Amino acid sequence: MRYLGIDYGSKRVGIALSNSEGTIAFPRETIAFDANLITNLARTTKKEKVDAIVVGDTRTFSGYENPITKEAKSFATQLQVATALPVHLVWESGSSIEAGRYAPEGAGHDDAVAAAIILQRFIDMKVNRVE
Repeated sequence: MRYLGIDYGSKRVGIALSNSEGTIAFPRETIAFDANLITNLARTTKKEKVDAIVVGDTRTFSGYENPITKEAKSFATQLQVATALPVHLVWESGSSIEAGRYAPEGAGHDDAVAAAIILQRFIDMKVNRVE
């Protein structure tokens, strides 16, 4: 099961992919948020043989919506329609801070790394669950 992970932002979108087994997430790239975003992501899902998509849920640490939450939900819905793939919303709070730990000092965070963190959380919680 191959997954595409997305760190949604109103200016940039971080992209990550899992390995074909769906057990490890890897940062891929950061792309501009533009009018072709959904089309480009749909192309990527086909090219990379993605089975499901994971989008970061932008709610706060407390679980409350923030100004971008509704946009991110709408984006996830549009992506599901365009790709006909399952789209999972996954808690992303703190992923940008965590991604910043891997960046050179003063460089900020890498959106693709944040996407990989979000995707790995999903994999660890849903796929690699120990029972």
